Amino acid sequence: MTILPTLKSLTIAAAILASTSAFALAKDVTISVWAGGTGPNDTYRLDAIEIAAQQLQREAALKGEDLKITIEKKSYSGWDDFKQALTLAAEAKTAPNIVASGHEDIAPWSQAGLIVPIEDHVDLDAWPLNGIYENLMQIASYNGTVYGIPQDAESRPMFFWKPYMKAIGYSDADLDALPQNVQDGKYTMKNLLEDAKKMQDKGLVQPGYGFYPRPSNGPDYWQFYTSFGGTMEENGKLVFDKAAMTRTYQFISDAVKAGVTKKNHIGMPGDQWWKEVATGKAGIWDAGTWHYARLVNQEGLKDFFDNIVFTLIPAGEGGKANTLTHPLVYMVTAGHSDEDTQIAAQLITIASEPRINALHAIKSAHLGISKAEAEVDFYADDRWAREATERLLPHANAMPNDSDFGKYWNIMWKNLEASWTGAKTVDAAIGDAENELKSTLGDKIVIR
Repeated sequence: MTILPTLKSLTIAAAILASTSAFALAKDVTISVWAGGTGPNDTYRLDAIEIAAQQLQREAALKGEDLKITIEKKSYSGWDDFKQALTLAAEAKTAPNIVASGHEDIAPWSQAGLIVPIEDHVDLDAWPLNGIYENLMQIASYNGTVYGIPQDAESRPMFFWKPYMKAIGYSDADLDALPQNVQDGKYTMKNLLEDAKKMQDKGLVQPGYGFYPRPSNGPDYWQFYTSFGGTMEENGKLVFDKAAMTRTYQFISDAVKAGVTKKNHIGMPGDQWWKEVATGKAGIWDAGTWHYARLVNQEGLKDFFDNIVFTLIPAGEGGKANTLTHPLVYMVTAGHSDEDTQIAAQLITIASEPRINALHAIKSAHLGISKAEAEVDFYADDRWAREATERLLPHANAMPNDSDFGKYWNIMWKNLEASWTGAKTVDAAIGDAENELKSTLGDKIVIR
């Protein structure tokens, strides 16, 4: 993004000014906002738009304009239900004005005409949007066009239960140094499995609980692929690195063979998994930064920092320590009047201001979207937000915004699960994945 105003930004500014001058005529406006993957800790995904509406109404009143904005909010805890409802609403011409969803939806939704470029309705060169981290803005773009505004950021670290790490020989100094040792490649995925086995051999955790990863499909497993040297996209094309994916599948298979991860781990009830990692039943696990909020607020782990140390995902053979960020983004949908769309975009802009976005970050244990937000006292004074931002975000990568990535993801996961459960050998799973990718994606993916 440029610092000096561009012709496009001046045109957008003029459009915004024109829309505000019409507020005297548009006295009563209803803006609907839906958010997926939203639980009790994530309410500010919706509430921030309501706060922004109150601010915009006050500004209009001081200009002598009569503006009333009614915000209709709807949250979905499950992603499948959310996306199905949104698709049906779009078909019925009743889609909400604003949606908060994962950045990976930008490519298919823009191609389907469900969303419109938000860059046509906001000034990206003006505050607060010009202060959003550049890498997050790139994640919110597709084919060089900005379709969304990052609503939050997050990372997916590895968690270690401190008392068990001490019991197998780690000192407090060792644990303090663990995050840096992981970052430097001195502590690897091989060491992780070794430590998980030591915990079990000492009877600290039951068999199958040494390494207790996410029990369902999710972006987390792509950071394992990265840690073993994999690349998801290169030069605008998806990439399937057979050697790196083989090492990824083999890592999980080795964990099962060593008895530190259960063969039937996938599909276990989520509430059971939460309770077990929060009460020390598991030794090492991967999760999201927002899990801190659930562990502390819903699961009762009040002494988090006394019990847990978190790091990047350790490097595996051929790769490097990393983490994955999967920001949600605000998007404006198609099919609404220009005036409503313009107001919706203005509300998103206001909701992106540092102090407002920090409310979501702290309540939900997500990470901020701008450097200015990290400097807000409310954010900076929170130990989790401060340490997670510094330790994780500089090393975060993201899944590509590619409309075919979902197909790649399904094939990757299906065969990872097959090798995990023993339904296929690792080599057979890799071979099947390669063949299916070739037949499904053809020259849209590079296989190497």
